[in-house]
Amino acid sequence: MPCARACWRSLTSFLCHDPFNLETAKKFAPAAIVFYLAIFTNTNLLVHANVDTFIVFRSLTPLLVAIADTTFRKQPCPSKLTFSSLVIILGGAVGYVITDSAFSLTAYSWALAYLVTITAEMVYIKHIVTNLGLNTWGFVLYNNLLSLMISPIFWFLTGEHKLVFSAVESRVEGWFQLDAFVAVALSCLFGLLISFFGFAARKAISATAFTVTGVVNKFLTVAINVTIWDKHASAFGLVSLLFTLAGGVLYQQSVTAKGNIASAQRETASEELKDESDSAEYDEEKQKLISS
Repeated sequence: MPCARACWRSLTSFLCHDPFNLETAKKFAPAAIVFYLAIFTNTNLLVHANVDTFIVFRSLTPLLVAIADTTFRKQPCPSKLTFSSLVIILGGAVGYVITDSAFSLTAYSWALAYLVTITAEMVYIKHIVTNLGLNTWGFVLYNNLLSLMISPIFWFLTGEHKLVFSAVESRVEGWFQLDAFVAVALSCLFGLLISFFGFAARKAISATAFTVTGVVNKFLTVAINVTIWDKHASAFGLVSLLFTLAGGVLYQQSVTAKGNIASAQRETASEELKDESDSAEYDEEKQKLISS
C-alpha cells in the first residue's frame, strides 16, 4: 500500500493542472477553434491526398509562420541564413508538387485550407501560451476540452453523424471490436502526450522554431510511408521532399548559431559592465584617499 500511495501521489502531481473557469475558457476559445480547424483540414487532406503531399504542405509552414510572427507578434526578422533555410524548404516543396502524380484539385484545396489554418494556429497559440499564464497541463485541459465541445457542430455540418449511426445499426449485436478499441485508445494516449509535450515546447521556443521542429520530425514518417505504402511520390519527388527537410535542419543550425552569438554578446557586455563597475569603485576609493 505505501508503494501504491507513492505512485498515485507522483501521478497526480505530474497531472496537476489549473482549475477550469469560464473567463479563462472565453480567452482560450479562439485558440481552441483554430486548433480544431487545423485538425479538421489536416484529416481531410490525408483523406484526399497521400502522406507525402501532407508533409510538403506542412513543410511550407515555417516560412509563413516566420512572416506572420514578425508581422503580428512583432518578433525580430529572421537572419539571412535563417531566411535562406526557409526558402530551401519552400523550393523543395515546389519541386515535389511539380512531380506529384496524385495531384487533384480537391486534395490541394484541402492542402491550401490546412496551410492557412496551421499557420494561424502556430502563431496564435504561441501568443496565448505566452500571455495566458496557465501551466502545461492547464493548456492541455482547455485545448482538448473546448475542442471536444466544438466537434459535434462539425459532425452535423459534414454529415459524419450519419456514418456513425449507420455503423452502429449495422453492428446491432457485435458493434464493439477489441482491436478497434485498442487502436483508438492508443491514438488518444499518443494524442495526449503530443498535446503535453507540444505545449511544453511552445512555451520554451518561438512559433517558427516549433513549426520547423515538427517538419524535421517527418523524417521517420517518410521512411515508414515509403516502406509500407505504394502510394507515394516518385524518386525525384522524394528527393525534393528530403530537400525541404534538409532546409529544416539548416534552420535549426542557424537558430542555434544565432543563439550562441547572442549569448556570447551578453556575456561580453556583462564582463564590460563589471569592469566599468570595478573601475568606478577603484576611482572612488582613490578619491577618498586623496581627500583624507
